[in-house]
Amino acid sequence: MCGITGGWWSVPPLDLERRMEASLHTLRLRGPNDRGCIYKEAAGGRLALGHTRLAIIDLSDAANQPMVSPCGRYWMVFNGEIYNYRELRRELETLGQRFTTQSDTEVLLAAWIQWGDRCLIRLEGMFAFVVHDSRRQILSAARDAFGIKPFFYSHRNDRLLFASELPALLALRSGEKPLANWQRSYDYLVHGDFDTTSETFIDDILALAPGHRIEVDLHRTGRIQQQCWWKPDLREAAPLSFDEAAEAVREQFLHSVALHLRSDVPLGATLSGGIDSSAIVCAMRKLEPDLPLHTFSYVAADDPRSEEKWIDMVNQHVGAVAHKVVASRDELARDLERLIALQGEPFMSSSVYAQYRVYELARENGVTVTLEGQGADELLAGYAGFPGERMLSMLEQGRLLEVQRFAYQWSRWPGRSYRRAWQYLMASALPDRLFHMARHYSGRTPVPAWLKGDLLREAEVDLHYSRLQRSPGARGRRVVERMAHALQHRFLPGYLREGDRNSMHFSVESRLPFLTLPMAQRLLSLPEEYLISPDGQTKHVFRAAMRGIIPDEILQRRDKIGFETPEFTWLKGMAGTVREWLAHGADIPFLDQKELLRQYDAVMAGQRPVSNQLWRWINFIKWHEQMGVQ
Repeated sequence: MCGITGGWWSVPPLDLERRMEASLHTLRLRGPNDRGCIYKEAAGGRLALGHTRLAIIDLSDAANQPMVSPCGRYWMVFNGEIYNYRELRRELETLGQRFTTQSDTEVLLAAWIQWGDRCLIRLEGMFAFVVHDSRRQILSAARDAFGIKPFFYSHRNDRLLFASELPALLALRSGEKPLANWQRSYDYLVHGDFDTTSETFIDDILALAPGHRIEVDLHRTGRIQQQCWWKPDLREAAPLSFDEAAEAVREQFLHSVALHLRSDVPLGATLSGGIDSSAIVCAMRKLEPDLPLHTFSYVAADDPRSEEKWIDMVNQHVGAVAHKVVASRDELARDLERLIALQGEPFMSSSVYAQYRVYELARENGVTVTLEGQGADELLAGYAGFPGERMLSMLEQGRLLEVQRFAYQWSRWPGRSYRRAWQYLMASALPDRLFHMARHYSGRTPVPAWLKGDLLREAEVDLHYSRLQRSPGARGRRVVERMAHALQHRFLPGYLREGDRNSMHFSVESRLPFLTLPMAQRLLSLPEEYLISPDGQTKHVFRAAMRGIIPDEILQRRDKIGFETPEFTWLKGMAGTVREWLAHGADIPFLDQKELLRQYDAVMAGQRPVSNQLWRWINFIKWHEQMGVQ
């Protein structure tokens, strides 16, 4: 796990070395064990490749980066881990490749030389990397299928810049004032939409989309060829019985966890008490009976929703050493500005702070690698089980009588209702015009009073909620279609960004065993009724797959909270400080500060309902101030 930065300039700035040093400095926590940088003449200009290293596999200096091929033609900087590197290495050795280190970086470079971009589909891991072909003067970059590892870039005719984080890229653009992307700002503030497109909150800086790669001819940097190298396949595979599917999922999951245990430094696991993280912890113990197993958890003190009893049950079951952190309002007040700064862009809620403290706890206890359950909800029909899409699939298959029964059975679970099931269906099935009308009449206006709509319209901001566009080819597979969208667009990319920035701030590598291509392809190919049962149970096949590995009490849970914090209680306790922060909204042209403060005061006084809109105001205005954007 590392940080990468660099670029190509047709006319390099006089202070290029200083800019690269500044950029690498911002990435120092991503890679505290080594810092490397090379400068090369390329295509009549100058190329710089920089790297900060967190040593996980092959701790020797020989595995440092940038790394060059034995022939001297290819240079690489790489952020991530390739978990099946041993298997790939053996195959490459049979093809004549020779290795001088035990690192996965050298294997990745050899795989690129041997197979080109066709190697990407073979990789089980998380990655963002850049390769320079000095003979062809081609710069290639790729990002893993799910976007676990970040990659930002900015290009124009005379230069191409890239980095693992926005501050690192901005350091390469020294002296250029960053401009806010008004479309992304609007989408976040009004709709809670973030990290769903290639656009970032900074104008003219893009994020390489999950499962995509770019290729740049340095003789023509204004033209970037971007290609999708993987997208989810929505088709149902050859039928398996439910029991056969459960066994196949069990086998694939254990294989994935085994690969994720490869490490030359101490590892542990984050544990929330739910099925996903419990499955990982229990699988670790099954695979490695003698492994010193440490778990790290957030516990909500004096809160009836606390997950502590479930966390204790799993730790006792596997004999783990438990580490717990309790976060308070005062601690949030102390750390909030730092948390917003390290995330680089606005995020969804204060639950990110609970995660932040969990990684801090891991670092304090000498653990460099953690395994966690992110991605399971998107692959296993988690969350509420995508009931609208499930009912729509049934309707498209002509199973009309089953729709009503499903709605009733689904509604019997905690936090659900029969009426809500039909509302989900309407949200999935309504055409765009009726959908937006329904949102408007339910009070979700596209231009709230605290926004200056005229300014946004003049700037050609699209003032609508962006929906998933249904594909005719996904009839009867609407749950899988929605899960695929969640994997690479709405939901998971934002959560992955939050986890990456939090873990890297403490120089901890976070590994996600659910998010491998074989695992995704296996789960997305299953019948939808295997994912969410006729009775509305989410993660149906995975619960069956984990019988005998996870305690039955965990598998039978009907509630799940996760790393949830008492957000409003915390924020109300620091109301004066928050109001001072919101007063800085006067510097943001499209915000009506007086109306925003009026509505804030009404929420604090109990005159308006509490919503996560409050958090988005705070987060965005503080981020805008910190970044100094215009």
